[in-house]
Amino acid sequence: MAVMKIGEPKLARPRGVAILALGFRPFYLLAALFACVAIPLWVLNLSGAVELPLPGLLWHAHEMIFGFAAAVIVGFLFTAGRNWTNLPTPSGVPLALLASLWLAGRIALLTSNGMVAALIDVLFLPLAALALGRVLVRAGTKRNYVMLVILSALSLANLMFHLARLGVVALDPLAALHFALGLIVMLETVMGGRVIPNFTENGLRMALGKQVLLVQPAWLNRAAIAATGAALLLWVLGAGQWAAAVSLVAGGLQLARALSWKPWLTLRVPIVWILQLAYLWIPLGLLLLAAVQLNWLPRPAAIHAFGIGSTGGLIIGMITRTALGHTGRLLNASWVETTAYSLVMVAALARVLSLVALPAAALGGIHLAATCWTLAFAFYLYRYVPFLTRPRADGRPD
Repeated sequence: MAVMKIGEPKLARPRGVAILALGFRPFYLLAALFACVAIPLWVLNLSGAVELPLPGLLWHAHEMIFGFAAAVIVGFLFTAGRNWTNLPTPSGVPLALLASLWLAGRIALLTSNGMVAALIDVLFLPLAALALGRVLVRAGTKRNYVMLVILSALSLANLMFHLARLGVVALDPLAALHFALGLIVMLETVMGGRVIPNFTENGLRMALGKQVLLVQPAWLNRAAIAATGAALLLWVLGAGQWAAAVSLVAGGLQLARALSWKPWLTLRVPIVWILQLAYLWIPLGLLLLAAVQLNWLPRPAAIHAFGIGSTGGLIIGMITRTALGHTGRLLNASWVETTAYSLVMVAALARVLSLVALPAAALGGIHLAATCWTLAFAFYLYRYVPFLTRPRADGRPD
């Protein structure tokens, strides 16, 4: 708790509803709540206990990408966008309307599979991209325009998914979902290179008093990003052996990149090791993707390495770290965060290993992964609902 010294000016309490002060607050809360609902609901659908308007696999894959992950991405980018530009991103009523639109999309796809439900769902990402784009363009931060490209591409992928499932275009809806997952992995690759080395250096210095300088060869960063993008695109296009070969190269480059960040130094700093460990699922996922393209492994092995391992791991790491920092708290992981981190990693291992090594136990792997995932985000809610719904601990505006 901060102690005010005599003579210091008293900070004015922020006005308005705290949960609408900055993008991370409503979207992190909604994403975590949805994570705790969507996965158990899908398992119930898998067992035949619950019916969904969409085929279960399509609903599950779509909602984890365009429901859960999209909410976190938008909340993160609205928050980071203000830091990048020193300009306000949506808050208050505009933020509430965007969050309500996201929620309406989730309800629509739980109750209907028609054109109206698709339209409601499709609107969210373009409007979020427009809101972020106005800020980035006004500030002229061209380095971050890539985020607008990714949001626009995700919007297009979502549109194509709905058009495909409604029979408007001749396309496998799963291809649109695979493309969207590839875009998210690319976002993780770009942002991971920006923040993980910096967070590692700062975390080791603050937690352990270690001064570590992580040097990233520019050629390695560019090569890893380019090869990963090529591998994922070839996978979506069904390029078979070509996709396998490029995935092997990309996996090797990503592994070299990740090891240059010295993840072994972070084992005593959970708020950093979760990011390091989650990122390692990207090279592993690329290597699994090569095996999938050669028909050595089932496709879900690579998909869940990306979906649970890298995406789920990076999300649980970032929604704890950014929520602590932007609510005026120390960047320290308690037992709650550490437990949540571990549960997400166990979920990834259970889902992937059961497919790779124990195919007969695939159903058990689903249940174990679903249980661990749900508990992880329940732990997040237990600790972070007060943080996200109340003003900053230090009394400053967000």
